[in-house]
Amino acid sequence: MSDLKGRIQEDTVKAMRARAKERLAALRLINAEIKQIEVDQRISIDDKGVVEILAKMLKQRRDSLQHYEKAGRDDLAKTELLEIEIITEFMPSQLSSDQIETLVMEAIAISEAKGMQDMGKVMGHLKSQLSAGSVDMGLVSTLVKQKLSEDR
Repeated sequence: MSDLKGRIQEDTVKAMRARAKERLAALRLINAEIKQIEVDQRISIDDKGVVEILAKMLKQRRDSLQHYEKAGRDDLAKTELLEIEIITEFMPSQLSSDQIETLVMEAIAISEAKGMQDMGKVMGHLKSQLSAGSVDMGLVSTLVKQKLSEDR
């Protein structure tokens, strides 16, 4: 069993003992998602796979949060915020905006990007460099677009 998966299961047990209903529900969602993929693909997921699952879950929660806030559903938005907070606990530390900008500028230089038509090359290079969960790729994409659309 991966260390991260074990940590999630330990926290689930602690939440059960503490009778923390909301935390327990969020941890059970994480465990269910991991188990679903393991059963469907007949594999045992390592830490990297768990981080990828968590990153996907975070993206889903953030999208839902935006929709709930627009619709004025504060009750559902509160639940999503709690789940985001709990999922984030298990994610690796995030890169700073300065580090991300440096990586983007290096990727643009290495791929010799001249404009928006080269965005795929830049993003491909960045995806190979960045580990899953270390950065929100949506933010990276926005920064790449911004840098490529600047006058060169």
